[in-house]
This record gives sequence, C-alpha cells and structure tokens, in this order.
Amino acid sequence: MDGVRDYKTPEKVQESAYLLLFWDDEILIKEHEGSITIPLVNDMDFLNLEASDVQYIGLLNGHTYYGANLSGKDSCKGYSFLKLRQLSGYISEEFHAIAFRAFHIINELENNKFCGRCGGVMQLVPQAQEPAVSCLACGHIVYPRISPAIIVAVIKGDQILLARSHRFPPGRYSVIAGFVEPGETLEKCVKREVQEEVGIEVDNIRYFGSQPWPFPDSLMIAFTAEYASGEISVDKKEIAAAGWFSAATLPGIPPPGSISRQLIDWFIDDYRKRILSVNKNTV
Repeated sequence: MDGVRDYKTPEKVQESAYLLLFWDDEILIKEHEGSITIPLVNDMDFLNLEASDVQYIGLLNGHTYYGANLSGKDSCKGYSFLKLRQLSGYISEEFHAIAFRAFHIINELENNKFCGRCGGVMQLVPQAQEPAVSCLACGHIVYPRISPAIIVAVIKGDQILLARSHRFPPGRYSVIAGFVEPGETLEKCVKREVQEEVGIEVDNIRYFGSQPWPFPDSLMIAFTAEYASGEISVDKKEIAAAGWFSAATLPGIPPPGSISRQLIDWFIDDYRKRILSVNKNTV
C-alpha cells in the first residue's frame, strides 16, 4: 500500500476521493461485468445518502480514501450492498486490505465516543500518526483495538481436521480457531483451543500466515499442526460436529478469500503433491 499509514486528514476533501460506505457488515458497491467500483465523494448528493462521522482512511496507489457508516440502507441508483466478507472474489488484495482497514477504524471510532475511564467525550488526536482518540476530560488515549486469534489446520496423515460451529451455515465446516488469552503464547493457544474444542493433542506447530479480520477487530494468525494423540470429542458449546476429511471427501468449506480457506487449499495442494510424488516413484 502506498502511504496508507498517513492519517493526517487533508485540509480539503477532494471530490475525486473514494468513499468506503458501510451498512452493518456490508459495503456499497457498483458491480459491472464481474468487477466492482465504489462511489466517489462527489457521488454523495447523487446517491442521496447520509453518512455519519466520515473519516479519512489514507492513500492507496495515489488515491485518497474516506470511510463512514451509513445511517440507512436505502435503494441507491445503480449501487448495491455486498457483504464485506465476499469482496475478495471481485477486487485486488490491496483494495481488500484497505476496505477491511476502513471498516475496522470506522467501527472502532464508533465504539469509543466516550471515555471508558471517566465517561468524558473522546476526540481524534490532532496530527496523530495513527487513528487514536483522547479524552477531553482526563487525557486518556485509546488506540484501535486488535484482538489476536489463532486459526489452525490440523493434519493426520492424508486427512485434515474440520469442525462445524453452531454459527456456520448448514453443512459448512472449517478449521479450528479461537482467541488468544492474556499471558498466553500463540503456540499454547493453538494447543489449548484444539484440546478444548475437539479433545485432541497436537504438535509440530508451524506458522502459516495472517489476515486482518475486522469482525469486529481480529487479527487471524494461522498455523499448521500435526495430530499427536486423542480421539475427537466435541465440546457441544462452540462446536456442533468435527471429523477427519481427505481431500476427496471434504464437506462444505468457507468461500475463497478467508485465511481458513487458504489453509484448506494448502492442504488440498499438499495432498495432491504427495499423491503425484507417490505415483511418480511407483512408475
């Protein structure tokens, strides 16, 4: 990203600046022939929209971006709403990142209008290098909250552990995930979450990658791990069902874009490579 950490709001809003407009967890877009565009500042009157607390987000490839929550979800001429989670199939990785960033910042500001220490009114810190807010009464400063969470693909031979949360759509399974607790390392969190949710032990934990996930403020930190011992026993609180699946017997899985899907795709690709290697060696 080009200068996206620039939080100093320009003195004058450019009419050609882009607007990332949200309603709940949806973003306003215009879809055309498989690609999408978002409105510009000078489209606001045309669209007859009311946005609250428009916030400067930063620069991406020389273009200025603002973000805001909409006060209503009225019909917009030529525009529609798309779930933010579904953006990845339409846009570049860079734009996906700034949209997630905007959603995170806008909702963080929305949730910190008043001081959690004294109840005073919060305002943006002038000329700050990041979107912090400070209390006018006591001076308490709040920075955007980021909640680390692990997500892990557990492998047993040629199978992957997948589980179904009560929150998932019917038939969908995914890899194990959970929030890091105070005083806990990421590796210990992996072991604890897997043991608590499905009752098995893992080892050989390896870092895979990470992804911002602003629903509401997570950073997903992905790992791979190997089955060590135990039998699957779901907790029935967070997990409704779980099992071992081969690449050929996968149930419904998350759509492309999320790091959970990246982990599953990694497993499928790795499985195919091993099969090709075995076949090559037996010829």
